[in-house]
Amino acid sequence: MAIHIKEDSRQFHLQGKNISYILHILKNGQIGHLYYGKKIRDREDFRHLSKKEFRVTSSYVYEDDPSFSLDMIPQDYPGYGTSDYREPAFHIRQPDGSRISNFVYQSHSVNPGKPSLEGLPATYVEDEREAETLTITLVDDYTDMKLDLLYTVYHDKDVVVRSARFTNEGTQAHQLDRALSASMDFPDSDFEWIQLSGGWSRERHIHTHPLHAGIQKIQSTRGTSSAQHNPFIAVQRPGTTEHTGDVYGFSLVYSGNFLGQVEVDQYARARVSMGISPFDFSWKLEPGGSFQTPELVSAFSSDGRNGLSHTYHELYQKRLARGRWRDKERPVLINNWEATYFDFDEAKLQSIAEQSSRLGVELFVLDDGWFGRRNDDTTSLGDWFVDEAKLPNGLKPLVDKVNDTGMAFGLWFEPEMVSRQSELYEAHPDWIIQAAGRHPSTGRHQLVLDFSNPEVVDYIYERMKAILSSSNIEYVKWDMNRYMTEIGSARLASDQQMEVPHRYILGVYDLYERLTTAFPHILFESCASGGARFDPGMLYYAPQGWTSDDTDAVERLAIQYGTSMVYPLSSMGAHISAVPNHQVKRVTSLKTRGDVAFFGAFGYELDVTSMNEEEKERMSEQIAFYKKHRALFQFGTFYRLQSPFEKGGNETSWMVVSEDGRQAVAASYQVLARPNPGFPRLKLTGLDPETEYRIEGLERTYYGDELMHAGLQLESGYDGSQTGGLEESGDFSSQLFVLTAVTNSTTMDEVEK
Repeated sequence: MAIHIKEDSRQFHLQGKNISYILHILKNGQIGHLYYGKKIRDREDFRHLSKKEFRVTSSYVYEDDPSFSLDMIPQDYPGYGTSDYREPAFHIRQPDGSRISNFVYQSHSVNPGKPSLEGLPATYVEDEREAETLTITLVDDYTDMKLDLLYTVYHDKDVVVRSARFTNEGTQAHQLDRALSASMDFPDSDFEWIQLSGGWSRERHIHTHPLHAGIQKIQSTRGTSSAQHNPFIAVQRPGTTEHTGDVYGFSLVYSGNFLGQVEVDQYARARVSMGISPFDFSWKLEPGGSFQTPELVSAFSSDGRNGLSHTYHELYQKRLARGRWRDKERPVLINNWEATYFDFDEAKLQSIAEQSSRLGVELFVLDDGWFGRRNDDTTSLGDWFVDEAKLPNGLKPLVDKVNDTGMAFGLWFEPEMVSRQSELYEAHPDWIIQAAGRHPSTGRHQLVLDFSNPEVVDYIYERMKAILSSSNIEYVKWDMNRYMTEIGSARLASDQQMEVPHRYILGVYDLYERLTTAFPHILFESCASGGARFDPGMLYYAPQGWTSDDTDAVERLAIQYGTSMVYPLSSMGAHISAVPNHQVKRVTSLKTRGDVAFFGAFGYELDVTSMNEEEKERMSEQIAFYKKHRALFQFGTFYRLQSPFEKGGNETSWMVVSEDGRQAVAASYQVLARPNPGFPRLKLTGLDPETEYRIEGLERTYYGDELMHAGLQLESGYDGSQTGGLEESGDFSSQLFVLTAVTNSTTMDEVEK
C-alpha cells in the first residue's frame, strides 16, 4: 500500500520506493505539510513532527488561539490573505473585487493508477497497480468554488506527482490570476539552489548557489519554456555531490510560460512553488468551468544528483514518452541543413543520401527549404506544399529514391509560424498572435500563428496530414523559432486576452496529439531554435528533442551534462557537424565530435559529399561502433563523473552502464592540454564491484571495485580499439573506455569480438 489514511488524526502518508510525503488537515480545514524526504515507517499519528508556536508579530486565524497562524504553519497548497504573508499557490479575483479565498477540506479518495489530464501531457501507468492517486477535495462556500488536489505516488519510484484542478460550481465567473501546480513548505532553508539556464546555443547550463532570504526564482514569459530557463529547479543539502547527499527536484510537465521559485521567510524556512507563470496570466473561470494545472513531478534522492537524475530518466523514458518509439532504438540520421541550407535540388539531396547510406546512415532528413518559395528565411512559412522549382517531381519520387538506398526519410516543419510573404498570411492576416492597434514585431522574419484559435490548428493539421500521407515519411523534425510578442488574439474577448499563452500551448499539444495518433509510425523530434522548448511536456509527444543548435563538441559537454540532470540520453539529439563549427568556429577532431555525440540520439549535420576518403572511413567506423552499442547509449543508466561547471571546466567525464552491469562505456574529455599534467585517475561508478571487466585496447582486466575506488589512470598513450583511445593528446581531446564483463567461459577472442 502506497497511501496510508489516518482518519482519527486526519493525516495522509504517501510512500514511494524510498520516500515519504506526509500531509494533514489543519484546524481550519486547509492542508498542512508535515514531512517530505527519505522513507520513514508508518505510524498512526505524525503530529509530533509539527509544533505550533506563538509569535507576537504574527496574525492568527482564531482569536482564542494565538498559536494558530498560517504565517508559521507549514502548508501544502496555500491560499492568499488569511494570516500567511508568503506568496500563495493560487489567487482568485472574485466578482465583488475580493481576492481572499478559504478552501476547506470536504473529502478525499484514493484510487489505483493515475488519471490523465485532459488536454495536457502527463506521466502515466500501464498497469493501475503501478501507482496510487490521492485526491483531496476542498471547497470555498462563499465563492462556490471547488479545488481538487491530486497526488500520485509510484510504488517503485521516488516521485510524487502533483497537480490542482479548480471548478466553478457557482453562478458567477471568477478570474484565476494565479494557479500553480504545487507548493510545499520545508522546515528550514539549509539548501543550495540548482537551476538549468543559459540562452540560444548554450542551453541548460547548471547554476548553483545557497538559498538566501527572500525570493529566488526562474521563469519564462516568452510563450515557451525557453532556452533561458528550463522548467526545473532543485534544492540540495550543502556538501551534496553527484553520488552522495540529499537532493529534491521539481520538474514541470509543461512547455509554456512557467515559474519556479523558493521563498525563504523570516524564520529561515523554504517554500518551493512551481507552475504556470502568473505574469500576464489570468483565466476566466465561467460557471461550470474547470481549470486543470499542468503536473509537477517532485523527486527525492539520498544518493546525490545522479540518483535524482536516474529517477527522472526512468520515469520520463518509460512513463512520459509514449508510442512505438518509446522503447525502440533510434536510427542514425543525417540532416542536410548544414550541408546545403536553402540551396539544393533533388540531385544534390539524392547524392547525399546515397553516399550516407553506403557509410551506414539509416535516416535521411530534408530540412528547411522544401516548401512554398522558400529560398531564404523571409518567405513561405505556412505554405505547406512542395516547392516544384527545387523538387519538380514532388516529394514522393525523392522519398522513394531515398528508401531504395535502404534509408528512411524524414522531413522538417515549422507549423506554428507564418511569413508575411506567404499565401497563408495573405489569406488570413487575422490568424497571427497580435494586439489590436499595435504593430506586430517579427523575429527571423516570422509571425506566430494563433494556436489559441482551433480553426488555425485545424488548418495546419490538414496541411501537415496531406504532406505526411503523400509518401513514406518516417520522421518529423518539428521546429519553433520565435518567441511571442504583442500577445493577443482576435478570437478572444477582452477579458480573456491573458489566456492566450496557455491556450496557445494547449493548441500545440492538440496538434501533436492528432498527428501522433494519425501517424503512430513516425518518430517526432521537437526542436525550438535548438533547445528552447526542451521540456517534459514535449517528451510526451516527441520522445527526443534537438538538444541545441550548437553542435560544437566542447560546448556540447556543458549542454549535454546539464540536460542530463533531468532528461534521459534517448531524448537528446546529439550530432556530429562539420568544422570549423558553424556556431563557434572551433575546429575539433572527428573522433572527439563522435565521442561526445555518441551519448544521445546520434547523427550527422554535414555534407558527406565533400568529405575525403579518410573522413568517410572514420564516419563509417563511428556508425558501426554506435550501432554496436546503441541500446547501451540510448537506454543504459547514465552517470555524470566530472563536471564542466566545476574546477575550471577543463575536464568532463561521464559513463553509461547496462541494466545488468556487464557492459559500460566511459568517456573522458579534455578541453585544453596542459604541460606535464601529472597522473589523473578516472573513478568510474555503477559497476558490479565483484565483476571482472576487460577494457578494449588494454591488456589486463580490472574488477569493478578497483575501477570505482582506485580508478583508471588516464594515459596519453592509450589507444583503444575501434573509436576508443586518444589519437592526439592536445586540445579538445577525448578518450573512450569500453568495458565488458569477463566470465570464466569467456576467452580473449570472444571478448574482442
